[in-house]
Amino acid sequence: MFGLLLVFHIMAAIAIIGSAFAAPFIRRSARTIGQLQFALGITAKLAILLKIDGTVLIVTGVWLMLLTKMGLSQIWLNVSILLSLLIVVMIDGWIEPRIKKTVKVISESQDRGNEIPVEFGLLLKRITPIETSAQLLMIATLVLMVVKPF
Repeated sequence: MFGLLLVFHIMAAIAIIGSAFAAPFIRRSARTIGQLQFALGITAKLAILLKIDGTVLIVTGVWLMLLTKMGLSQIWLNVSILLSLLIVVMIDGWIEPRIKKTVKVISESQDRGNEIPVEFGLLLKRITPIETSAQLLMIATLVLMVVKPF
């Protein structure tokens, strides 16, 4: 049972990290309004995957804690949980609302032709530092989970 849970836990972590790192590159690759709408559609689907895998990650993580009787006795585990919660807040509280605002700007500028509006670049510049921070926190959490330094 432990091995199977661990596999699901690791696969969910890989899917989350892959989605979180791929989404910004997908959004930035668009050169026309049509490509941008397609890219935003893909990243919206990746956001759903993030939520599903996040749930799997939490459930399997708690289950693993119960199986190993580890609880919250390990500092690395507590820090990892806190970082994970911070990542969730960053994604759901800061990044997603800004993405929705970006989608709104794109849909309003659809009648201007095929060129991506300047506002899109400005909106992306506001999202990029938050996304980068979330990605760095994901890397830190991953390192804590693998190395278990303290």
